[in-house]
Amino acid sequence: MSEVRCESRRRALAYGGRCHLASLAGEPALEVKGVSHRYPAMQDDALSAVNLKIHPGERVALVGPNGAGKSTLIRLILGMETPLAGSVSVFGHSASRCLHRVAVVPQRSSIDWHFPVTVRQVVTMGRYVHLGWFRRPKAEDKEAVDAALEAMEIQDLAERQVGELSGGQQQRVMLARTLAHDADLMLLDEPLNHVDISTQELIFHTLERLTAQGKAVMVSTHDLGVLTVHFSRALFLDKRIIADGPPREVLTPETIAEAYGFEFHKDYAPWTS
Repeated sequence: MSEVRCESRRRALAYGGRCHLASLAGEPALEVKGVSHRYPAMQDDALSAVNLKIHPGERVALVGPNGAGKSTLIRLILGMETPLAGSVSVFGHSASRCLHRVAVVPQRSSIDWHFPVTVRQVVTMGRYVHLGWFRRPKAEDKEAVDAALEAMEIQDLAERQVGELSGGQQQRVMLARTLAHDADLMLLDEPLNHVDISTQELIFHTLERLTAQGKAVMVSTHDLGVLTVHFSRALFLDKRIIADGPPREVLTPETIAEAYGFEFHKDYAPWTS
């Protein structure tokens, strides 16, 4: 009965429910079963028969060329698109019932950075999933926001307008918002694009700390050089799963050729250094 009331409230106000569905024993943080998707007016599938599981504590790189379906997969997990076939579950429940346990760092290009809002206000948005709409943050929410600002080393920027910040600082703000959310499954869509080295390293150290705490993380990236250093697993996607496993095992010239359509020189393997 409590789950029924929980679901009713979620549908009435989709973002901000206080519901919490416990993980089902033995279930992965994320499971995608036979998912295919095609956008309206498109002749080809954006994704085709994708199957994958991500378990708590895994740090997974989602790798593939532009148009491979990486962002589409993230949108499907978030319930922003409905799959043509297959299903998506989070901790053993339908993904649509567990959005409170999933946080996302979207691509910077998808955000309106001119909207008049401060850094602190953006990071506080990560708490709305616990608060619900129209409720004022409590002391525990403010503490979570302060901790997230400190973790991303942007506490001195808290009252600045986000539009005034550099690209690297803006990316830190979005990750701080995700930290304030305190989700169990984190999805980051190309967070390394156009950010400085210090921000990249801070992002990696933060993700390593989160997965050590049992969080599950999936990061969309084009940077092959970071796979063996910062990820426990690499998943190559080009509308379908091409390779999936430990980076040093799947990061091969054959995988690169199939995913990207080109071959490295036989003596060139930058990821092995």
